[in-house]
Amino acid sequence: MEDESGPAADSQLPYDSWMEESLRHVVIRALQHAATIGLPGAHHFYITFRTDYPGVQIPARLTQKYPQEMTIVLQHQFRDLVVDKEARRFGVTLSFGGVSASLSIPLDAVSAFVDPSIQYGLRFRVNMPEPVAQAAEPAAPMTIAEKIGVEKVGREKAADKPAAAEEAPKPQVVSLDAFRKRRD
Repeated sequence: MEDESGPAADSQLPYDSWMEESLRHVVIRALQHAATIGLPGAHHFYITFRTDYPGVQIPARLTQKYPQEMTIVLQHQFRDLVVDKEARRFGVTLSFGGVSASLSIPLDAVSAFVDPSIQYGLRFRVNMPEPVAQAAEPAAPMTIAEKIGVEKVGREKAADKPAAAEEAPKPQVVSLDAFRKRRD
């Protein structure tokens, strides 16, 4: 029998893992809502993920700049947000220094999810699997939906940009302070 001070230290049930999995489902639901309906009011998301997690697909220039972790902001200027609940991943197109980039991110690579408009945030443990060799990026650009294997319904595909556009100007660092609400 358990004493009144708390749960047994040697639980044979993985409550922590179950709780974290439930909270990751909250992230998927929020992204699905944003993909189908949009972001209501002042809601926006900061999503931090491991760039070195297997299955993360981002341009090489971003991997070089952010070799382990990166935070993206889904607020005003994002497009092609696609969520694949079954594959446990999402994809989005964002602009970095004026150059569009498609990202495809497994849910298990996400280490933090924040909606600063309501001061809501979640932190996750990212368990890095054993390293596996990554396949080379395809020669032709792929849409987000193609990268995560989801058919887009009723939406136009973004125009494919030539490979030279990928090597365009270097991305500029933008302070997130510019996007935060000021408290006077």
